Amino acid sequence: MEDQKQKEKAKKQVPLRLSASLWNELAQWAEDDFRSINGQIEYLLTECVKYRKKKKND
Repeated sequence: MEDQKQKEKAKKQVPLRLSASLWNELAQWAEDDFRSINGQIEYLLTECVKYRKKKKND
């Protein structure tokens, strides 16, 4: 049971290509929110998944 929880929390690495302009926008947004760019991207994706699940259930 404990191994399964650790596997679920394990982070996966994903190569991601972004335009320079999008990168700059995310960098500024991350700085405004006191996050790293990686943290900001993860936060935004998490919020989008939650929103999608909520819309699907409505």
